[in-house]
Amino acid sequence: MDNQKILIVEDEEKIARVIKLELEFEGYEVDTAETGLIGLEKFRNEKWDLVLLDVMLPELNGLEVLRRIRTNDQNTPIILLTARDSVPDKVAGLDHGANDYITKPFQIEELLARVRASLRLNKGSNQSEEVGQELRIGNLTVNEKTRDVIRGKEKIELTPREFDLLVYLLQNKQQVLNRDQLLSAVWGFDYYGDTNVVDVYIRYLRKKIDNNGDSTLIHTIRGVGYVMKEQ
Repeated sequence: MDNQKILIVEDEEKIARVIKLELEFEGYEVDTAETGLIGLEKFRNEKWDLVLLDVMLPELNGLEVLRRIRTNDQNTPIILLTARDSVPDKVAGLDHGANDYITKPFQIEELLARVRASLRLNKGSNQSEEVGQELRIGNLTVNEKTRDVIRGKEKIELTPREFDLLVYLLQNKQQVLNRDQLLSAVWGFDYYGDTNVVDVYIRYLRKKIDNNGDSTLIHTIRGVGYVMKEQ
């Protein structure tokens, strides 16, 4: 299997070099661009699995690069790198279609974790598109495009957060997921509320998904987390 390809668009040479070395050590194929225009050109000339995009760039700023990418490509994960910890920058980035953002200075371990999470979510999304947006386990079917959730012949109404949690569990079925993984994927890395929110929403989901007499699909792994699987 080919290595996943990551493009770093960053004008600070030292930062770009450190990120590139760390990503290559993790097994990714990496290239860099030092300006917005060069980054945009490289993006358009090759296929990338993920882009790390600085906001403050010469020639063309990161938000404009992001906007131009998103006019033709809605799927490639893009993580913004910004030295400014201001809410307007983050909101603008997310409104333009960024998948995530990280504020400098950051720990490389956190950046690597966000890269893995974005690639994993995108892989699950692509797999669902290949089967007409549908995810299945047992007699449960979830259509990501229409947001229909059906178990057996019964249509189940979920809140947006319940739906996102269910989709993530389905994308990673048979895998035990801990609370931190679920919190990061469904609520976001910047969620600072009570981690018990995961348990609360798992309980909500079970009440709607597993309490109609069918076999249990959402299982608790004591001391670890949760897994979606057939009994």
